[in-house]
Amino acid sequence: MDPAQLHKISAIASRRPVLDVVIETPAGSRNKFTYDEGVDAFRLHKILPVGFEFPFDFGFVPGTLAEDGDPLDVLIVGDEPTFTGCVMSVRLLGVLMAEQTEKNRTIRNDRLLATPESAKIPARARTLRDLPRRMLEQIEHFFIAYNRYENREFKILKRAGAVAAVKLVVEARRKYR
Repeated sequence: MDPAQLHKISAIASRRPVLDVVIETPAGSRNKFTYDEGVDAFRLHKILPVGFEFPFDFGFVPGTLAEDGDPLDVLIVGDEPTFTGCVMSVRLLGVLMAEQTEKNRTIRNDRLLATPESAKIPARARTLRDLPRRMLEQIEHFFIAYNRYENREFKILKRAGAVAAVKLVVEARRKYR
C-alpha cells in the first residue's frame, strides 16, 4: 500500500466499536516508529532503552486528530505482533483517558485500547472488564514509565468503555476534517 493512502482509510464504518487502525510499532519492539506524512513513509522515531518494549501492537486511527496534534493512539491487545504499516480491523474495548505534561504544558493524550476483529481472529475480549486487572495495570505502568523516561508526566485520569472510545474517535474525525 502506498503510505500516502493511509489517511484515506475510513476510521469507523458505523456506530459499532469496530474500526481500522494502522500499526506503527509492533508488539515486542524497542524501535518506536511514526508515520511521517511529509515523506509518506514510516520513520524510526526513537529506540526505547533496554528493558522497555511495546507490550502490544501500537498504532493510530487514520483520519483523526487528537489534542496532541497527532492521530488518536491505539494499543491493540492481541496474541501476536504484526508489522509496521499493517492495517487492522479492531474492536474498541475502551480508553485510558490521560493527561501528559511536558515543560509545564499539559494536554490530553488518551490511549484507545482495542482487540483484533476478524472472522478468522476470534475476539479476545469485548470490553475493558474482560481484560485481566493486572494486564490493565501493566499497560498503564508502561505508558507512565515510558513517558517518565522521556521527561514527561503521564497521568491516567480514568478508564472508560467502548462508548467513550467511539465518542473520542467521532470527535477526532471531526477535528481532522
